[in-house]
Amino acid sequence: MTSRVIPVAPFVLVVFGATGDLARRKLLPAMFQRDAAGQLPEAARIIAVARGRTDQAAYLVQARKAIETHVPAHERGEEVVARFMGRISYIAAEAESDKGWVELKAALAALSGCINVFYLATGPALFGPICERLGRFGLSGGNARVVVEKPVGKDGASARALNEAIGRVFPEERVYRIDHYLGKETVQNLMALRFANGLFEPLWNAAHIDHVQITVAESLGVEGRAGYYDTAGALRDMVQNHILQLLCLVAMEPPARLDADSVRDEKLKVLRALKPIADALSSHTVVRGQYRAGAAAGGPVVGYLDELGAGGSATETFVAIKAEVENWRWAGVPFYLRTGKRLAERVSDIVITFRPVPHSVFDESAGPIEPNRLVIRLQPDEGVQLWLMIKDPGPGGMRLRKVPMDMSFATAFGVRNPDAYERLVLDVVRGNQTLFMRRDEVEAAWAWIDPILDAWSQAAEPPKPYTAGTWGPSGSIALIERDGRTWMDGGA
Repeated sequence: MTSRVIPVAPFVLVVFGATGDLARRKLLPAMFQRDAAGQLPEAARIIAVARGRTDQAAYLVQARKAIETHVPAHERGEEVVARFMGRISYIAAEAESDKGWVELKAALAALSGCINVFYLATGPALFGPICERLGRFGLSGGNARVVVEKPVGKDGASARALNEAIGRVFPEERVYRIDHYLGKETVQNLMALRFANGLFEPLWNAAHIDHVQITVAESLGVEGRAGYYDTAGALRDMVQNHILQLLCLVAMEPPARLDADSVRDEKLKVLRALKPIADALSSHTVVRGQYRAGAAAGGPVVGYLDELGAGGSATETFVAIKAEVENWRWAGVPFYLRTGKRLAERVSDIVITFRPVPHSVFDESAGPIEPNRLVIRLQPDEGVQLWLMIKDPGPGGMRLRKVPMDMSFATAFGVRNPDAYERLVLDVVRGNQTLFMRRDEVEAAWAWIDPILDAWSQAAEPPKPYTAGTWGPSGSIALIERDGRTWMDGGA
């Protein structure tokens, strides 16, 4: 089976921060893959913008190295690489001064007739200055679009200030706040599972679902992001955006249609229905942790403070939260959210546990009946599992066994699973905002997160320590087991 390639209109992708990690690791490889698939029109171009002294030739060397590093050898024929390199030009420009902007304007004028996509692969502090210059140099009009990366702010107040700065130049319908988790194949399949199958939607409520778990676990530490991470932490870095967006897709009502505002209207209702965390310092509701030295698959690893190179820090590298959605569909159903660095394995999944059968008709010798579970795996191997109880094959009486109906996307469809950025960048070109966050979504998420951050900042209590290579502090286990439930490590 081959995936369907839908052409897009001619465009120019202008990447600010083009020498940074995001551009090298994600954006350039994503655009290369779309070029290799034949999806980019002949006129499509990439303008790399950075403040360094790199010139065109030196940047093309960097770009080629990024492709060779992040695209498997069998997927990068030399002819395609040469064609892709021919699409790239480099301009040295400053975000906070006018240096290089005349040259950028001239380069775009020479490519008139294309959709201009300005991708701000920079820190949030530069979003405002870049947008201001895009407006002042006359580059924000027409069909120009701007893409901003998370985090959009460090709290509600700063998020509003950033949104105001962007909004003074670009109207909301041309602002794309990207969350790469929403571009994952499995996340979109969550909507297909819910709204294209009569099997699930009648059961998708408090009468039939016992609880929901959302886990985003990373086995790596902060690596080269220590400086940024210590100003953010797990709550800002993962919960405020990625995890709350996943929660919204699980909990939202069916939209009237699958257009951008209908979907985002329903997600906004979920964010506004989240029960405020009354006591963020109570281990019954929130647990935060920080990893210490331990072991990973490659051997011993140092703790967060050693990786940071600091004597002390109250930044959390782990957080677990018991959340509740206060509406008719979900009343009484807890949503257990968990994310962290240096955990036992790299895995992201959503586990929906259904209520147990009301009465067992089987003898004790058949064994226990476990609740059905729907597991939506986002990484590393995207797919869906539905865990059912069946009879263990063979003679000798009735013995029950839990087994998964397992669909791996790579196996089922036999195609390369595209990276989220491949889909999301081209959605910007198409003008499709369905998978991007609207301003009121961002601010509603911060309204729920801010009281937790405020409580932490006013308390002297540090994060709970946990050993690297485990599943986090013991308090996170108590958080869920106190309710008679347990974390589904690995989804099973």
